[in-house]
Amino acid sequence: MEVPLSESLPYGIRDIKITPVTAAGVLGTAVDLPNARTLSFEEGEEFEELRGDDQVVATRGSGPAVSWELESGGISLEALVVLNGGTCLLSGVAPSQVKTYKKLATDARPEFKIEGQAMSESGGDFHTILHRCKSTEEVSGEFSDGGFFLTAASGSALPSKTTATVGELYRFVHNETSVNIT
Repeated sequence: MEVPLSESLPYGIRDIKITPVTAAGVLGTAVDLPNARTLSFEEGEEFEELRGDDQVVATRGSGPAVSWELESGGISLEALVVLNGGTCLLSGVAPSQVKTYKKLATDARPEFKIEGQAMSESGGDFHTILHRCKSTEEVSGEFSDGGFFLTAASGSALPSKTTATVGELYRFVHNETSVNIT
């Protein structure tokens, strides 16, 4: 007899990975967002009302949309390429290697998938997956006296183009046994 999963009680954020998505919907290699601090999102939809005879006759939504924000401690230049476009180059030989991030005025911000993992107090874990994200707001960081560098980004998410999940806007997954983000 199968026992259904209990109510999920997600707690904290354990991991965030961002994965490039091509125009055809093909996923690239996942990049870890180091020291994940926050992943938040909000689903919304704009509605238009048809009024007539001094009353609302009908409403029609334009389709759901997702706004998201994330923050991590430190910076991964590889993650910055996924979030913001640009290139990351490695030169030199250990112990004198140099990693350089460069963004040109002509570099467009790419689409990517966000997957966040939280532990669940009721057992297992809880994954939040946003399929086609783009940094449509700011990508920022701050150096401050006595503080760690924090990386932040925000933007919007669109439905998936990937064959297995086409049309899916976002997904929640509650695992009875914890599963790492692949």
